[in-house]
Amino acid sequence: HLALARCLKLDESQIRVVKPFVGGGFGHRTETLNFEIIAALLARAAAGAVKLELSREETFLTHRGRPETDVRLKIGLARDGAITAVDCEVIQRGGAYAGYGLVTILYAGALLHAIYRVPASRYHGLRVYANTPPNGAMRGHGSVDVRHAFESLLDEMSAELGLDPFALRRANLLTAPYRTINELQVNSCGLAECLDRVEAASGWRERRGRLPKGRGLGMACSHYVSGSAKPVHWTGEPHAVVNLKLDFDGSVTVLTGAADIGQGSSTLLAQAVAEVLGLSLARLRVVANDSAVTPKDNGSYSSRVSFMVGNAAIRAARALRAALVEAAARKLGVAEDEVECLGELYRAAGTDRTLRYKEVVAAALEDTGTLTVKGIWSTPVEVQGGKFKGAAVGTGAGYSYAAQVVEVDVDEDTGVVKVVRVWVAHDCGRAINPLAVEGQVQGSVWMGMGQALCEETQYHDGLPLRANFLDYRVPTIVESPPIDVSIVEAPDPNGPFGAKEAGEGSLSSFLPALTNAIADATGLRLHELPVTPDRLLAVLQERARKRRVKQAIAERAQRPVAA
Repeated sequence: HLALARCLKLDESQIRVVKPFVGGGFGHRTETLNFEIIAALLARAAAGAVKLELSREETFLTHRGRPETDVRLKIGLARDGAITAVDCEVIQRGGAYAGYGLVTILYAGALLHAIYRVPASRYHGLRVYANTPPNGAMRGHGSVDVRHAFESLLDEMSAELGLDPFALRRANLLTAPYRTINELQVNSCGLAECLDRVEAASGWRERRGRLPKGRGLGMACSHYVSGSAKPVHWTGEPHAVVNLKLDFDGSVTVLTGAADIGQGSSTLLAQAVAEVLGLSLARLRVVANDSAVTPKDNGSYSSRVSFMVGNAAIRAARALRAALVEAAARKLGVAEDEVECLGELYRAAGTDRTLRYKEVVAAALEDTGTLTVKGIWSTPVEVQGGKFKGAAVGTGAGYSYAAQVVEVDVDEDTGVVKVVRVWVAHDCGRAINPLAVEGQVQGSVWMGMGQALCEETQYHDGLPLRANFLDYRVPTIVESPPIDVSIVEAPDPNGPFGAKEAGEGSLSSFLPALTNAIADATGLRLHELPVTPDRLLAVLQERARKRRVKQAIAERAQRPVAA
């Protein structure tokens, strides 16, 4: 909306944005893209509707991917495994333009925290311009590559200390409420239970180190924000606004500017309102993303919608319930606190006098007609970070947590890695829609598998080499393993009914869990992703060459020296 107003040189009131249901965003819809502005310019020039179709190559060039990232990391550990300090440098190839990708390099440093106790840290982040398409937010942005480095290094260090990888993580668990040294406020954390769940489900203690040749187990942990505590458009307006419209037919319309991009947020908002009002979902409808009808929303990014807009929906529903209770009290001739709201029935407490829901609706609309109420929500001040420069980065009203175990089968003759099974436990606070949570966690794992094993963009003199789905490989159902999801509920005091995010936090732990499993299977640590067959085979062949050289030197040393 704002970008169109600027580019078309129009007043914002002259623009109406209607977003159809277009499915997955995964980060790149956080910012306005060039073809959207071009479509608007063409539509104005043609004085009619314009449709633009992008080829697959144009899509690769236009949409924001994850930046190529180089991580240099040092972790200090005490002998008991406790983290003493972290020193991290991250360099990201950002492409030709900045855009929202600037936030990614900031998140990379901020989210070193809020998962383990880190008493001291230093971070240096650089985002480098390059003659390639610009990079931006992509699912779990900022946390994915750094978490791969962090969890991989923890695994190496656990072996040096003679500690089990699970024991090392447990030695550093934080206990909520907890405030990190960069002033991120953690009010709930179910990571301990996540670790317990995947350790037991995978048979870690019984099976690790006892699998057949080429098989290995690896584990890792991850976390993510439930929405940024500071909004992208920092105007002083609430973080989220939801309007509810009650009409003569008893229907309740949920009006929201929040975009459902496949994460199921519209369903969740309907569930939240239905829960407060005690009504069935059949009474509700959700209208989303029409700027002429729905209130403004800050966007579907950083897993904010369920948490923030969900809270606004609950507050709106409570306001509507109060209006209905007031109308019922007036009809029943009792005080409002004596009215029991039973969904389809309102009753005077301690009596058998009742009103049907439709009767209460009719009473509520007397003299006013259609009734509209509003719910707003903003993050509490205490979770918005400190007062130092950059303190708002990484802040969230709640943090999700995940632990993951991956089992692999490595063919050392071909370099092919097969993911045999994945066990993942995700702390999403209260699971309002467990089926949707399970789907989101599986999708996160699957997307992490793509980045870990095969997805890679390459350029030559600024031209793409993998701008199609033949060269840019994504996992298919053939490569997809069984993913056992365990939902852990550590309710957050700020979340809607205690809920937290579910769609991003599990992604970044897959990558290190995979490479840790490969190390368990082969004894080789791979620090570069994706682990393609040619890349792994080259490492295996180099190890074999070194062994042959070492053996030849040893044999030569044993030969008798001629007199």
